[in-house]
Parts: sequence; structure tokens; C-alpha cells
Amino acid sequence: MTSQAFDELRLKSQKLPDTPGVYFFIGPKKEILYIGKATSLKDRVKSYFGKDLVLTRGERLVEMVELAVHIEHHQTESVLEALMFEAHEIQKHQPKYNILGKDGKSFNYVVITDEEFPAIRVVRGKEISYGTSPHLNAKFLAGPFPHGGELREALRIIRRIFPYRDDKCIPYNQQKNPDKPKACWNAQIGLCPGVCVGKVTKREYARTIKHITLFFEGKMEKLLKEVERDMHSCAKQNKFEEAAKLKRTLFALEHIHDMGLIKRDLERIEGGDTFRIEAYDIAHLSGKETVGVMTVIEDGELEKSQYRKFRIRGSGGKIKVDDTNNLKEVIERRLGHPEWPLPSLMVIDGGVGQINAANAVLTERKFSIPVVSVVKDSRHKPKDILGEEKHIETWRHSILLANAEAHRFAIGYHRKLRSKGFRI
Repeated sequence: MTSQAFDELRLKSQKLPDTPGVYFFIGPKKEILYIGKATSLKDRVKSYFGKDLVLTRGERLVEMVELAVHIEHHQTESVLEALMFEAHEIQKHQPKYNILGKDGKSFNYVVITDEEFPAIRVVRGKEISYGTSPHLNAKFLAGPFPHGGELREALRIIRRIFPYRDDKCIPYNQQKNPDKPKACWNAQIGLCPGVCVGKVTKREYARTIKHITLFFEGKMEKLLKEVERDMHSCAKQNKFEEAAKLKRTLFALEHIHDMGLIKRDLERIEGGDTFRIEAYDIAHLSGKETVGVMTVIEDGELEKSQYRKFRIRGSGGKIKVDDTNNLKEVIERRLGHPEWPLPSLMVIDGGVGQINAANAVLTERKFSIPVVSVVKDSRHKPKDILGEEKHIETWRHSILLANAEAHRFAIGYHRKLRSKGFRI
């Protein structure tokens, strides 16, 4: 019997499921040789027994497969859970053939800081000083995570379920004027529980951090039980609003496979395509130094190298105080650049008039691109988003971020022109 035939028979005997999970290659002394995650346990493990393993995985993993005598697996409900559980198990067992487990200096870790209101941050392995550095006092450490994109998407999903504080949020009791605390941007869009303005108590926030810790440890069953128990406890104490919030959290966790990472390489969001959002805004002073800008977000990340500026030309060289027509000019000129990737979604600043103007240009040019618009209140704060609900629900954070970034970029460009005395 050849080595390859033996490998194939050994693989078939495993009967691995076609579901997400984490797999373990076990050595002759029952030691864990290697840990990996998969969208499909069956397909991923099968790939280790192909003829081209040395080309696709390298000699190190060929050696690992030859040593292995058994494969174990832990099935999960989603790729997101598999990502968390894999990192936790690598950190715990430090398998010989997981290079990341031996030297993770260039890879990402998630740190929960040891503070009254802990922050969650992503750091490189070389930055970590577990509980000893005054610059990074870690209460909890998760990782390593080899792929930054996967981790960013995971954190976006987790943060929608469990809003948490990051370094940009200054707790209300640490601000210069704690009697009039300032809300951070993420608190305004629901991704921070309001640590900055005292909306959450230390005890309530500690419960959230505990839930996030359980998630990173891959203890989903325990997490679900704790959230359900907390929900019933709040209901008994007549804290119905908090109980309702926990009920929504429980629902999100139970349906996380509908929200989770789908394939990138083998596990990439949006079926393997980049989701590109372009946001547009106009800035001027009584019609003078009128400019337009375009900002870009791809898969939730700002892409500043792809931002674009437009000096408004106007009709026949005459520039009017007309944001709607100026917006149409910007979109027409943008669509005149076939070398730029087309957006998956356009974000406009304004109301019905602006969104209709954008759609008119797209229809005339025969482009099928969905458009949403961010409506502002009298203080220029977002109060509503117009457009297809499916896009708004899925990409709300990115839409608001792109819109805010477009406003900032437009104002900055306009002021720069004014300071130089340009006339357009």
C-alpha cells in the first residue's frame, strides 16, 4: 500500500462534515501538530492529501501530514466562530507546525486593556507586553490572527452585537470637563455604548467585556447561556429596555452564521468581490471656491489613496450656488474615468433632490449603481439615510463614515483653495 493510498483511506475514515470549524492534526504521541480553520472541514482537510501539497503548502506541512496519525475537529456555526476558536487554540497549545504560534511578531492580536472601562484594540505581536507595559496593559489577549482583513471584518460584526470602547473614546470621568462630556463618533452611530458620556455603568460595561471575552475564547454555548440569563434577570428587575436589548443580542448570536465571514481566499466577504463605497460632497462659500470631492471605502476600510478632488466648472463657465447641479457635474466627471473601479454603492450628502440628481446621471449614462443619501439636521448631524433598506442595514456604519469623511475632505480642500487665493 502506497503512502498516498494510506492517506486517502485515513482521510475517508475521518468522516468530516461539510461545515465551518477548526481541525487538529494529531501526532503519534497524541500531541497537536497543527491547528487550522475552515469554511468546510471536509474540503479543507481533503486539500492536505492532494498530489500538489508541496507546491501549495510547502515542505513543512508535508512533513506534518506524514507525521500525523489522526485528525480531530471542532464544528462551529459560522466561519467567524471558527476564526476566534482557531486563534484561541493556537495560543493555548502552541503547535509545532503552526509558525504563527511560534513567532507571531508580525501578526495581529486583539487586546482588551486592564482599565476601569477597558478598550479593545488591535496590535502587532511585537507591541505586546502582557500586563507589564505601561503603554499596553493587557487584561486579555486573543490571537494570533494572520489575516488583517478577516480580523477587521470579524471585529465589525462583533461590534454590531457588542458595542465597545476603542482608544478614540475617552471615558466621561477622564475628560477635561466631565460635567459636559463629549460623545465619540462611534457612540453617535451606535458602535460604542456611550462610555464617553456616562450612558453605561462600570458594571454594565464589564458584562459586555465578559461577553466579548467568551466570544474570543470560542465559548459560544456558555456565551449564549450567559446572555439569556442576563436577559431574564433584567426582565425580573423590570429593566425592560435592557432586557429587550439583550434579547436582540441573543438573536444576533443565534443567527451569526447569517452575518458571518463567507469566503475570503476560502473565507472572503461578498462572495469574493470587494464592496466599494464612494461618497460625494460639495463645499463653497457663497458660491466661491466651489469644489467637489469623492472619498472611497472598500470592505469597510478607508482608501485615502483613491480620494479625488474636483474644481467645479459650472455651466458655460458660470458657477452658481446650486449644490444639486454641482453634484451632477462631479458624478458626470467621475463616470468619465473608466480606469477607476466602479462603486458598489454611491453615498450622497443631502435629501431627495440630491439622490434624484445622482440617479438621473446614472440612468442617462446607463450605469446601474445603487445610491443612498445622508440627510442632516440643523447642526449638520446625520438624522436619516434614504435609499434601499438592504444597503442601509448592511453598510450603515460605512455609509456614515464615508459621508463624514467626504464632508471633512471637501471642507479641507475648499479652505486650502481659499487660503491660496484661488478663484475658480
